[in-house]
Amino acid sequence: MTSVKMVAVDKDGTFLDDKKQYNRARFAACYAQMKARGIRFVVASGNQYYQLRSFFPEIANEITFVAENGAWIIDRDEEIFCGAFSREDVEAVIATLQNGAYPELRYILCGRESAYYFDGIEAQWLVKMRHYCHRLKAIRSLEDVGDDRLFKFALNLSDDFVEPLMADISRLHQGRVAATSSGHGSVDLIVPGHHKGHGLDLLAKRWGIAPSEILAFGDGGNDAEMLQYAGFSFAMANAPQKVKQVARYQAPANNEEGVLQVIEQMLAGQPPFTA
Repeated sequence: MTSVKMVAVDKDGTFLDDKKQYNRARFAACYAQMKARGIRFVVASGNQYYQLRSFFPEIANEITFVAENGAWIIDRDEEIFCGAFSREDVEAVIATLQNGAYPELRYILCGRESAYYFDGIEAQWLVKMRHYCHRLKAIRSLEDVGDDRLFKFALNLSDDFVEPLMADISRLHQGRVAATSSGHGSVDLIVPGHHKGHGLDLLAKRWGIAPSEILAFGDGGNDAEMLQYAGFSFAMANAPQKVKQVARYQAPANNEEGVLQVIEQMLAGQPPFTA
């Protein structure tokens, strides 16, 4: 029998296909078996918690969400962890982003209560962002955020400027802000150490689970710490090479329901999950 006690899945490009769908009947069968065996199911994504819940309406109150790349963790409707930048760091990052060095840069601020954008941002991009942020509000200044806990910047810019921007963030905000990329011109700025791997570690300690008993799936740079942490780590076939190098195994592509294929192998006790 398998020794897996936790299954953690990234969402976009991993659990979901390119049409942002998943085989709900096939997953329901897998989840029923996992639940019967006491295997925890964790959704670990850079996306907003309110958006993640919407993909699992029937079971959202009995599974766990490592949302916002690890900044906010909700287990069966109970908040387990919520990180936050200092307001000074938020203001300093905004100053860096507004210095004009990054053409076509767009960003939103992400907090516990909502995500926020400054008035005047490109309308077409906002339409796209509303798919990822079910709570999204316009603000004129940082004061409009009130006392919300801000824990992430979600950036989008030309691929040509991703590496320079990440280098600038590291140089200008060293030790206070970390940059991670999920590909396609998307960059998240997070509190250092508040990544998906940290989220899994908190949950593993809460539940008495060893890293060797965790099965995790991912396809992006923001999955690296999670894949390094989990004993059974699978990079998707559609992942870039640098992500595949971090993982111990490879799963079929997201469009081939690769996550569900591997979960079924795990439940059946097939290699590499044999005792």
